[in-house]
Amino acid sequence: MKWEDQGRSRNLEDRRAQRGPGRTGMSLGIGGILVVVVLSLLTGTDLFSVLGITPFNAGGTTQQAPPSQAALAAEEDQVHFVSFVLDDVQASWQDLFDRSGVPYQDARLVLYRDAVQSGCGVAPAAAGPFYCSADTRVYLDLSFYDTLRDRYGAPGDFAQAYVIAHEMGHHVQNMLGTMAEVQRAQQAQPGAANRVSVALELQADCYAGVWASSADARGVLQRGDLEEGLGAAAAVGDDRLTRRAGRIPNQETFTHGSSEQRMQWFRTGFDTGDPNACDTFATM
Repeated sequence: MKWEDQGRSRNLEDRRAQRGPGRTGMSLGIGGILVVVVLSLLTGTDLFSVLGITPFNAGGTTQQAPPSQAALAAEEDQVHFVSFVLDDVQASWQDLFDRSGVPYQDARLVLYRDAVQSGCGVAPAAAGPFYCSADTRVYLDLSFYDTLRDRYGAPGDFAQAYVIAHEMGHHVQNMLGTMAEVQRAQQAQPGAANRVSVALELQADCYAGVWASSADARGVLQRGDLEEGLGAAAAVGDDRLTRRAGRIPNQETFTHGSSEQRMQWFRTGFDTGDPNACDTFATM
């Protein structure tokens, strides 16, 4: 990917040096800790780990130590890359919105470490990158990119860019009212909740492809980048993740779509460059 180092985006929030919130927010006194010890012995389960509590902390909450300044400095190039992608994606959508006469509001991207407090609640890094419509922010722990490369087999800088573009696709859905419509549909028809969730995620993949098409037209993409994007889309398909967890895939339980579907819709966005081609709900 041919990107320019333009420093940090004005829409970037760096919370990596902050202490992450505890996983439970639970506060236990000495008596409560003794109860957990007894229950752990009786059940044979380390309930301190399950509940995210350390017996050496009378407050009962776990807090990760912030990274060192050296560790933060080592990630600065990656921070600048994330900033470039964030700004490029938003500039592309700003242009598309302007052409349609629809106002566009910038999203912000929050970098964090281990766990984060968002407008949608506390989230651990293990949950992966996400978009919160309540505060119009994308949340990203940079360690996810190591997971994407090492565990999911999706290396490359454009694979990393795809992740941001997908989450920004959710921001576009929020601006257009699509996310609110999906939430209403899920409440009205709980049995169809997974199906519309898949359509929402696939549309975000398609929107990521729309941005990729724009980036390609401007000479940002290089040989092999499209394949990296498709590989990343496939790596996070529900069927592949389910098999990786040792379970048999069941399409009825999918919430993000299969690898084939995610690649298909990313490619649709890329080939057309047209958000109007991303009506995933009509095909579900």
